[in-house]
Amino acid sequence: MAGSEEAGNLAVIRGYYAAIASGPAKLDWDQWFAPNVIQEEFPNRLLPAGTRRDLRGMQEAAQRGQALLTEQKFELLDLMASGGKVMVEAEWRGRVARDAGPFMAGTQMRTRFAQIFELQNGKIVAVRNYDCFYPWESPGANQSQT
Repeated sequence: MAGSEEAGNLAVIRGYYAAIASGPAKLDWDQWFAPNVIQEEFPNRLLPAGTRRDLRGMQEAAQRGQALLTEQKFELLDLMASGGKVMVEAEWRGRVARDAGPFMAGTQMRTRFAQIFELQNGKIVAVRNYDCFYPWESPGANQSQT
């Protein structure tokens, strides 16, 4: 039955990405995450020391990100499941809505990332993010990659 567990977990993660594409404001967090979920984001360009978040922290970070962006999209490049784990390789793109910190309105952000999800009973209980950000593309730069 391991194959059916893996197929079910892959379906959960595909569904999660389809739901998050509309933005975290519309996401039913309880549908996807266990109440005791922990997310670890390893050091990257935005968080040089990395971070660890509970469900509330994940929601707050998602809301901050959505407030900064005018658009975002995900492209799932590869998904693999093994038992209760799903590994994702993907690319994310977002465009900054307003001047904020080091970002000018219109700046395109892009990252290639891997996430490892741990699931129990159809809910995500742990997420580990490994983000590799590309250089920021400032407004007016070649935007043919969007």
